[in-house]
Amino acid sequence: MPAFPRRRKTPYIGVFRKTPFLCAIIAIFSVGLYFGLPLVLKKSYQPLLPAAAGEAVLEAAMTPAVIHLKTPMPQKAIYMTSCVVGTPSFRHDLVSLVEETEINSLVIDIKDYSGMLSFTPKGEALKEFISTRCMAPDMQEFIQTLHEKGIYVIGRITVFQDPFLAKRRPDLAVKKASNGTTWQDYKGISFTDPGAEEVWKHIVDISKEAYAIGFDELNFDYIRFPSDGPMSDIAFPWSESRKKADVLEDFFAYLSKELRPMGIVLSADLFGMTTTNTDDLNIGQVLERAAPHFDYIAPMVYPSHYPPRFNGWANPNEYPYDVVKFSMGSAVKRFLATSTPVALRGVEPIASTTLPQSSVAGQAPLLYPKESWNPEKLRPWLQDFDYGGNYDIAEVKAQITAVYDAGLTSWMLWAPSNRYTKGALEGEQVLTD
Repeated sequence: MPAFPRRRKTPYIGVFRKTPFLCAIIAIFSVGLYFGLPLVLKKSYQPLLPAAAGEAVLEAAMTPAVIHLKTPMPQKAIYMTSCVVGTPSFRHDLVSLVEETEINSLVIDIKDYSGMLSFTPKGEALKEFISTRCMAPDMQEFIQTLHEKGIYVIGRITVFQDPFLAKRRPDLAVKKASNGTTWQDYKGISFTDPGAEEVWKHIVDISKEAYAIGFDELNFDYIRFPSDGPMSDIAFPWSESRKKADVLEDFFAYLSKELRPMGIVLSADLFGMTTTNTDDLNIGQVLERAAPHFDYIAPMVYPSHYPPRFNGWANPNEYPYDVVKFSMGSAVKRFLATSTPVALRGVEPIASTTLPQSSVAGQAPLLYPKESWNPEKLRPWLQDFDYGGNYDIAEVKAQITAVYDAGLTSWMLWAPSNRYTKGALEGEQVLTD
């Protein structure tokens, strides 16, 4: 049997055998170094980020990136309340309606008539405004789902109609002139003063939070002074005696300055009669003074909301096509015009010799030069609800046709019930006998 070569002893083992005392010292030193070194270095070690910041970075890394879709052209939208967006089965039905028809956009309440929010903001200052009645805790995920389907998402913000903020901050509210208490309209809803700049900032804060979770556009409603209430007993502590149109234009300019540089698309809801009237309707809204500050203007040309004998129609509600065609045709002309009878701030007037003489003898009415705007900025709200009449397929289709005949391509349907006339929309097959 062959002999295996003898292995040489490791010199270190021999040393340890001969010097057990040295081994003990080395072992004690190693243990001390293992446990003591972190304690020695603890005071001088600083992490690259504080713990909270590190957690935020980790959370951001795990959160899908927010995207924003481009505005579809033409745009065709329906409206969804804050209660519906918080009801998965109902909102699923509306998403299906979008997928099955020509609709390509959804308008979702961010801040509704109550003043409360339908989504969860990240900023602590807005947490108390989260609705306990109607909201969607998964709003960001829902928007992401809509984007994956190619659906453009608009967030609607009710601005100065705000009973919650008026109650929380009565100093910002519209007052009764008689006793200084908070004013209410005939529905019992209170408003904030449009001249209160703290309210403006509140709206901008909400807007930025909404854009950050994915809303593609922000739509501002109730951007006006109140009406439909005891108007003889009303006072505005912040607007005071300033012209209402001046106050609102300052607010419009503020929104534009604060939000549009961030790339946020802005739209404004205006009374339908702003398309045909050049005064401010006693609510501060003037078409020419709003248009420059928004990407889209949405006149609410609901036939049921026009007064009797408007344009000679005893009951405008019976003429859905005519009302929309007349109103939006007027808006198109005013957008294309390079002059206006509206007194524009900071613009020198020019005398007109083509208009009839004014009531002042020998004085020609004045015109003000203005830019010609693209009519595609006009995107009206149309009526899909029964009020003063029955609105079914024929009535909704008539309004849509009127928009096209006025030279426009985009529109939005309003139904407070969120039940829409599917048969009036392209893409739906209507069976007939």
